[in-house]
Amino acid sequence: MTDPRSTDFGYERVPWRVKARRVRSVFDSVARNYDLMNDLMSAGAHRLWKRFTLSLTGLRPGQRALDLAGGTGDLAAGLAGQVGERGLVVLSDINSEMLRRGRDRLTDRGVVGNMHYVQADAQRLPFPDNTFDCITMGFGLRNVTDKPAALAAIRRVLKPGGQLLVLEFSHPVAPGLGPLYDVYSFRVLPFLGRIVARDEASYRYLAESIRMHPGQEALLEMMRAAGLEGCRYHNLSGGIVAVHRAYKY
Repeated sequence: MTDPRSTDFGYERVPWRVKARRVRSVFDSVARNYDLMNDLMSAGAHRLWKRFTLSLTGLRPGQRALDLAGGTGDLAAGLAGQVGERGLVVLSDINSEMLRRGRDRLTDRGVVGNMHYVQADAQRLPFPDNTFDCITMGFGLRNVTDKPAALAAIRRVLKPGGQLLVLEFSHPVAPGLGPLYDVYSFRVLPFLGRIVARDEASYRYLAESIRMHPGQEALLEMMRAAGLEGCRYHNLSGGIVAVHRAYKY
């Protein structure tokens, strides 16, 4: 039977089954310039956001971590240093081109031995129950079609006591920041995409997808509904970005 559901692809409504394919096309297009564009779009601030996220993991040598939608591996590299040679980090992404670039980039940096690579859909994780001490997801949750399913899958593969850290663009809370952020998002980002990546449409989608992503409190409720506990968040850069934290007890 045909699935009657629809969902957002930026500001567009698309059939449920179509979104993953459309998102995959976006990241196939942006993969080559992904790291450069991150630096340009955030003026390098994404490195500070990721560093803060890594400071929250509580990981110890010998433990296991999963970096979901891990892209080119910034968070995974930090996780690998935290778990050490006796630990294990899995870098996972649904997009093969992003995963390939992440593997090549980490190998070039000498991050080998305790790093595995798995192409996987966050909604249907191919790992046993109770596998990971920490799961990170940086700027990926908003692109997932079924976010509750992804959060439930994450909870399943977390060990009891394990922590989820979701670093994602969110809703500005600093006074006066919203209008400025809108101008930047819908004028500057597409312009950078056109000039640098030769792909204005993908970066317009990325700006729209941020607006369609649940805000800070709504995402907390989604985490709680998935059975995660101890849920809270940290606003960064005036709420442009937030790190949501939750545990499996």
